[in-house]
Amino acid sequence: MTIISSGVETEMVVRYQTGTTAEGSPVIRQKSFSGLKMDVSDEDLYEAATTLFNLLEYPLVSVTRNNRFDLTEE
Repeated sequence: MTIISSGVETEMVVRYQTGTTAEGSPVIRQKSFSGLKMDVSDEDLYEAATTLFNLLEYPLVSVTRNNRFDLTEE
């Protein structure tokens, strides 16, 4: 049995710090941007996240890329 993998979409997940707790621990939030094209480069995805968060008051903690694929039997 041969399985065909077809790329569907990319999701960008960003984690950012919104402040600190009373104990001084960072408060981390997460936001997902889905529906991105599969052929976007890692560099472009990262640049988009850093550019966006340079406009906001919250520091960017991490950027993650999640790719979604459809699997079908040939």
